[in-house]
Amino acid sequence: MMTYGTLPYIDKPVSRLFAGTMLGCMSQGQDASELLDQIYAMGINAFDSANVYGLAECSLGDWVEKRGLRDKLVIQTKGAHHDRWHIRVTPYDILSDVHTSLARMKTDYIDIYLLHRDDETKPVGPIVETLNALVDEGKIKAFGGSNWTHKRVAEANAYAAEHGLQGFTVVSPYYGLAVQHADPFGGNCIGISGPENAEARAYYRDNNIAVVPYSAIGAGFFSGRMKSSDPEGAKELVPGSTVRGYFTEDNFQRLARVEELAAEKGYSVAQIAMAWVLHQDMDLYPIVGSSRVQGMADNVAALEIKLTKEELAYLDLESETK
Repeated sequence: MMTYGTLPYIDKPVSRLFAGTMLGCMSQGQDASELLDQIYAMGINAFDSANVYGLAECSLGDWVEKRGLRDKLVIQTKGAHHDRWHIRVTPYDILSDVHTSLARMKTDYIDIYLLHRDDETKPVGPIVETLNALVDEGKIKAFGGSNWTHKRVAEANAYAAEHGLQGFTVVSPYYGLAVQHADPFGGNCIGISGPENAEARAYYRDNNIAVVPYSAIGAGFFSGRMKSSDPEGAKELVPGSTVRGYFTEDNFQRLARVEELAAEKGYSVAQIAMAWVLHQDMDLYPIVGSSRVQGMADNVAALEIKLTKEELAYLDLESETK
């Protein structure tokens, strides 16, 4: 059964899972109504997209308009992604991308707007001012950063507080049981897993900033397609991005423990890995993407899995016993 949370500046309950739209059919602008209808029927009312996900925003917008659901949904999209020509975290690029997303999705406002990348050479002041101007115009409600470090988020929020402005209330880094040891996708992907990122997690927890993580099962590392006992063979079963980011000895040890616990409890590997994320002490709303209805249903079912503190520590190699 779906559960819901509340976010600052969002006047609707937010499902604990966001449905991702970076799917083949949606990125090509195809009619995804049947899939989206079934996702919505599961209780998922939050959807994640981005300006750079092909025509996914168009596909999402067509469905929302056709079903008349805009006021019932929480739509998150992202912009200011870098391209091959220049770094795009500027007021001009933010404004351009927001207006493009609004037009594509056939909506007057975006519930959550995230800056898809950061440019740490740029001062945060003009960025925060631009986002607040969009809030004042009613074009966005909440905003934040995807692949921003917690230190830059803190800097932006300090500026906002000093100037009486709205600050970042949502972030979207990589977060999952598998520690991201290298950037899997390129382009400054930020992860907050592992002991080295404890400070980032504490900052988001202590400052009530919602975390909407992508790739919560390690870009397919915990998909169940591969076995911990065959790391070499596993390379043929998952994308190169998964190999680059997550194929390390410690992560395969985690996979072995997830496999063990999944067999004991009667769940899939992916469900146990998702349940581990959902048990962490932050305000978490993982993004899950699947073109299969059963895949989405399995993620929803993971909300009901109970893991003890001992099991959580065991899965993350913090304990040798569960």
